Amino acid sequence: MSTGALEVAGERERRRALDFLALTKPRVVVMVLVTTVVGYYLGSAGAADSLRLLHTLIGTALAAAGTLALNQFLERDVDALMERTRLRPLPDGRIQPIEALAFGAAITATGVLYLTTVVGLLCGLVTAVTVGLYLFAYTPLKLRSPLCVVVGAVPGALPPVTGWVAARGELGVGAGVLFAILFLWQLPHTLAIARLYREDYARAGIRVLPVVDPEGTSTERQIVTGCFALLTVGMLPTLIGLTGAVYFFGALTLGVVFLGCGMAQAVSRSVPAARRLLFASLLYLPTLLALMAFDKARF
Repeated sequence: MSTGALEVAGERERRRALDFLALTKPRVVVMVLVTTVVGYYLGSAGAADSLRLLHTLIGTALAAAGTLALNQFLERDVDALMERTRLRPLPDGRIQPIEALAFGAAITATGVLYLTTVVGLLCGLVTAVTVGLYLFAYTPLKLRSPLCVVVGAVPGALPPVTGWVAARGELGVGAGVLFAILFLWQLPHTLAIARLYREDYARAGIRVLPVVDPEGTSTERQIVTGCFALLTVGMLPTLIGLTGAVYFFGALTLGVVFLGCGMAQAVSRSVPAARRLLFASLLYLPTLLALMAFDKARF
């Protein structure tokens, strides 16, 4: 085979590898891992076990990546109808459905089994529940009911619980508070995205709230309610002794600003306001998590 042919073949394989990587949505996986690390760190009594954390992250990364690949397999026909997703590897035909199914199923199963055998049964169980809810509750519900946002927020809030369980070997109040914060944060965050891409979602038949509520009354009410609840719940880590005063006042400030953005969206119901709310949500969560890690109470 000539040098030119080898280069062409190598480039083809590189592109296929990148397409399979795209199936796993690396940026989402990174966010999952960040919240898992925070849950592990907050759940650790004394110094964190770095090797155990590494095992937790390996298993969680595999399970999350595989789940996201399977989600794209299940939603390939829907993705083909939306401008923002029609060029993904599956709807664009660069990867065949059977390849995506085998790839996603293999690494998802590997991740769950790795966590179960290396980290612990409860950790594997939490991850298995996350996978099941995301693929078999949230994904099909998107075409049926606006409740999909609420249902989808459950698996989205479980990664820090995985981290907590990996560190402690048990559930607890702290894990519940972390879950509540991640759950509530997703509501205004996801509704802001749905507001921005309402026409695209409507074209694909995805029944998020802005699609079934074009006037925005219910959407904006839920955004404000979610932001207000998050403001309140966001201060609980200090009240249960998980973090200190620095976190408390930081969470209060972040919550007030986020609520202000939610209220601005409710008043104007405009695309720029929804974009500002989305941007605020993307700043809120990593800043809050960083404050948690910085001001963790020593116990």
